[in-house]
Amino acid sequence: MVKITEFAVESWMDAYEHHCKYNIAETCCASVSIDQLRELSEDKTTEVLKTDRVLTYGAIRGAEDLRNNLARLYSAKVTSPLSPDNILTTPGAIQANYLTAYSLVGEGDHVICQFPTYQSLYDVPKSLGAEVDLWKAQPEKSWIPDLEELKSLIKPNTKLIVINNPNNPTGAVLGKTFLEQLVEVAKEKEITILGDEVYRPIFHSISPIDKDFPPSLLSMGYKNVIVTGSMSKAYSLAGIRVGWIASRNSEIIEKIASARHYTTISVSGLDEQVAAYALSPATVHGLLARNIQLAKTNLALLEKFVIKNEDECEWVKPVAGTTAFIKFHRDGKPVDSVDFCKKLLEKTGVLFVPGSQSFGEEFKGYVRVGFVNQTDVIQKGLEEASKFVRKNIDDVGLAE
Repeated sequence: MVKITEFAVESWMDAYEHHCKYNIAETCCASVSIDQLRELSEDKTTEVLKTDRVLTYGAIRGAEDLRNNLARLYSAKVTSPLSPDNILTTPGAIQANYLTAYSLVGEGDHVICQFPTYQSLYDVPKSLGAEVDLWKAQPEKSWIPDLEELKSLIKPNTKLIVINNPNNPTGAVLGKTFLEQLVEVAKEKEITILGDEVYRPIFHSISPIDKDFPPSLLSMGYKNVIVTGSMSKAYSLAGIRVGWIASRNSEIIEKIASARHYTTISVSGLDEQVAAYALSPATVHGLLARNIQLAKTNLALLEKFVIKNEDECEWVKPVAGTTAFIKFHRDGKPVDSVDFCKKLLEKTGVLFVPGSQSFGEEFKGYVRVGFVNQTDVIQKGLEEASKFVRKNIDDVGLAE
């Protein structure tokens, strides 16, 4: 019998996201409307939605123009272009990750997953009967996991290694050198790697000319790699529910496509039209420039918040993505992060996510902050959070 564990972070967001004044828990770059998307585009004449198009199921594996645009993005600056045939669209990355696990692992298999990360990346394989080991990262090492520890976790039945790069909740990045070494470890044992890249390419604190700038896993020269992505996080379009799966291994794509038939005939054609427009050469650069600048601006505000409250909190400054993992403490002891977040919301209307509940009991005192919402929301929300820390942190319980 499949055992479904409560999805802690999504349960928290479901309960509180629409009952707050300042949403600093949201992990998407500030969402845009279709009108705003058009304003960001160099192409003001092409219709975002072709309203004369008959609403059939459309292309089963994904609209041709959308998959072409995705293939072009994955093929930039690589010697071997990616074929659109090696891409499947899905209703969001959450289903892309689910389908990948469903297609590739089951009872008797072993999965290794980077940790902390989004819960479904390790709990879905577990629910399918696989044995799962968590490849734990530590703040003392900038939230970068240890490759020697990875080697020690590998078993004869290890089927899949899962990474999330850039990482949610820490904002850490696994750089090019690290990824090269990871691929060598996996290649030696013929283990497939799943890379959840939904926060790519929001690299706000690392330059593309940096020698260790991380390429997509698809560019690492290893065939048994799968990456998933989404329009939600980096591209500000969570409302259209479009994600994707890409791999250079056609056998993997066909296996996932067969499983996908049981869950998804096709993704909404209207949604895919918007996604194709957003990822077109005329639009994608303006959209990403807007979001990376928003991340830089808001991260500066968050850093000031941490400095201002340095007696009560600490962090490893994030390098990429939209999230930060901040630890709050009182008298040298971590606070109860659930109590902290509930009282913060009650008194100020500011929403954070409690780390101990949403990412693992060991993360006592941690909260996840989503800082790439609208700047005025971040600024006002952090001001209110600072007042709460100064006036009310003594009322927050300590972690047990």
